[in-house]
Amino acid sequence: MNASSFSIASCFPIGYNGGINTKVGVSMAKIPMLTPLVEMDGDEMTRVLWRIIKEELICPFVDLKTEYYDLGLTHRDETNDQVTVDSANATKKYGVAVKCATITPNAQRVEEYDLKQMWPSPNGTIRAMLDGTVFRAPILVKGIEPCVRNWKKPITLARHAYGDVYKNTEMVIPGPGKVELVYTAEDGTETRKLVHEYHSAGVAQAMHNLIPSMESFARSCFAYALDTKQDLWFATKDTISKQYDHTFKDVFAAIYEAEYKAKFAAAGITYFYTLIDDAVARVMKAEGGFIWACKNYDGDVMSDMVSSAFGSLAMMTSVLVSPNGYFEYEAAHGTVQRHYYKHLAGEETSTNSVATIFAWTGALRKRGELDHQPELMHFADRLEQATLDTIAEGKMTKDLALMTTLPQVTVLNSRDFILAIRDKLER
Repeated sequence: MNASSFSIASCFPIGYNGGINTKVGVSMAKIPMLTPLVEMDGDEMTRVLWRIIKEELICPFVDLKTEYYDLGLTHRDETNDQVTVDSANATKKYGVAVKCATITPNAQRVEEYDLKQMWPSPNGTIRAMLDGTVFRAPILVKGIEPCVRNWKKPITLARHAYGDVYKNTEMVIPGPGKVELVYTAEDGTETRKLVHEYHSAGVAQAMHNLIPSMESFARSCFAYALDTKQDLWFATKDTISKQYDHTFKDVFAAIYEAEYKAKFAAAGITYFYTLIDDAVARVMKAEGGFIWACKNYDGDVMSDMVSSAFGSLAMMTSVLVSPNGYFEYEAAHGTVQRHYYKHLAGEETSTNSVATIFAWTGALRKRGELDHQPELMHFADRLEQATLDTIAEGKMTKDLALMTTLPQVTVLNSRDFILAIRDKLER
């Protein structure tokens, strides 16, 4: 066992920052678990909600077993970020993880938390180690209507999680000169390509990607489409990027023809490729119910567009799927820093916990599926339905109350919203 982690066999580990405060009077046998989940705790307001969700919605009903990793920024700093690596390796061991939102530090955070250095994004580290693709889909509920009137079903965004501008190399060009791409082979031979002949100051940027990562991306998308019985769209701009983007297109086409075409036909679903601008136009006129696969930056932008049009980032599921059979469930949003500062000041907050609840239900459902425990899967379904029913009855957090079409609503604070869900779950 690494120093930055410890196993647990009950709801809360020794040393867990928070105590159980469950209601009295619930008499029922807890649903057992055969294999632990990997639990990755996080930062700020989502960390506060994480504890309450476990106390009120999971531990009273499930004999929860997790291997706990504290990915809070302070602990990442204490372990020189080894805890993030350990949590990813644990996910490879157990197959299913659930992750709280975490801080990716900038210069201000380094000063605020007195960090040793500006540690990388935990999500980036975990995604790279698991070689996974991020799938994000809106959570639909009565009273929260999409801005696009014809969207009737969720649109799932599949985002490649490696390379492009997130692994770029940039340079400010001070004046006239030339910039070249240079490839030096192992035998020392060079291949050069002119980027631009500068006659003034400017900027330059180089991006890269890897064929094995593209292949993993493609296989994850095809497998997820089969698993969810949804059509798959893939979009790049190969007419302009005739080598970079075209390689993505070719990789998808080759894998589809060789490995998935017959499976898609048998499942009654389709795959097609189109340009990214054409995909945007098609999406706006579609009714939803499909997976839209995008390169890293395109997926970043389009997932925010889709989530906002459907309602809120706090109403979106997010799962990292590896072609090796690893699954990591998380909320699609950040740590809700502004609410956390209010919480520390003793002020009441009304923070939406739906995406974090659905991260837990997604992980529990997948754990039950892999371990052939239908009762665990059914519990996840019931908890999700109780969450949606609570909102549909007009009990919600402030962010949803500001956008709902329901005529009368009750705005609840962070804890009372979770307690209302528990009441619905019990009833």
